[in-house]
Amino acid sequence: MDPLDLINLHQLMDRTEGHNNIKIGVIDGPVDFNHPQLKNAKIKTISDSQFIECKNSTSVACMHGTFIVGILSGIRNSTSPAICPQCPILLRPIFKDGSSLAVSDNYNNINIPISTPQELAKAIIETINAGAKIINLSIGISISSLVTHYELQQAYQYAIRNHVIIIAASGNQGSLGYASTLYHPWVIPVASCDEYGKISSISNLGSFIARRGIMAPGTKIKSILPNNGYSYMSGTSFAAPFLTGVIALLWSLFQEATSTDIITSIINADAISNNRRSLIPPLVNAELAYKKLYRIFH
Repeated sequence: MDPLDLINLHQLMDRTEGHNNIKIGVIDGPVDFNHPQLKNAKIKTISDSQFIECKNSTSVACMHGTFIVGILSGIRNSTSPAICPQCPILLRPIFKDGSSLAVSDNYNNINIPISTPQELAKAIIETINAGAKIINLSIGISISSLVTHYELQQAYQYAIRNHVIIIAASGNQGSLGYASTLYHPWVIPVASCDEYGKISSISNLGSFIARRGIMAPGTKIKSILPNNGYSYMSGTSFAAPFLTGVIALLWSLFQEATSTDIITSIINADAISNNRRSLIPPLVNAELAYKKLYRIFH
C-alpha cells in the first residue's frame, strides 16, 4: 500500500502544502541542494553548519540527509512524498562520514549515521533558537542505551519551554527495552511499519515507545538521493519524517493550536489505554488527527 494511503494522509495534503510559519528543524546529514526535486524547497542551514558538501554521491551522511528532506519537502506527486513543501526546513547537519551504524533488513542494507549526545544537545538548542517549531531526529546515538545524558535531557527541557515538538526515530536494532535517548516525556518516538501496517522486524520497541510513541511507514520508502538520484529505503529513520510531516500540516491548518493540542491529536490515548499490554504503538492516522483538531477550533 502507498505509505500516504496507509496513514490517511492524502486528504490532509490536499488541504495544504504547509505554511511558512511552521518551520521544521532537520538535524541530520547535509543535503544536495542541487537535486531538481529541491529546486523550490525552502531550506536554510543554521549558522552555515552544512560543513560537508554533497560532492561525493556515496557519502552516507549526504544520502541520509537528502533522503529525509525529500520526504518532507520537494515537489508533490513526483519521486518523493514531499509532504509539506511550503514549510521551511531549518537544516542542522550533524553527521560526518565515517561514523555510521550498519543495519540490515529483508529489503535493504542501511547505513545510519550516528552522533554523540553532546553534539545532539547542542544541535537541538541551536535549531530551537533558529525558530523551529518541530524537530526531526532520524539519528543514532553513540552511547549505551542505559546511560542518561544530562545535556541531552536539558535540551529536551529547553524544547518544552519553547513549545517545540521533538520527533525521534526509535532505532533499527530490533531490540526491546529502555532507551535513554528516547525516554523523555516530550519526545515522540517513531517505530516503523511495513506496507501493510504491521510493525517492522528491525524496529526497536519498548513500553515507553508503545505508551508515548507512534508507528509510521518505514518500509520501501521512496525518496531522493544526491546527484539527481532516488531510491527505496527502509528503517525508523524514514518513518520519523512521516510523523513530522503530518504534524507540520496539522499545525499549518490550526496555527492557534498549542504544541500540546497537536500532540494530543496525534497520540490516541484511548487506543493505548485499551491495549496496555501491547509493546507496539498505534499507527498514525492523519485524518483522524485533523478531525480532532477541527472539532476543537471550529
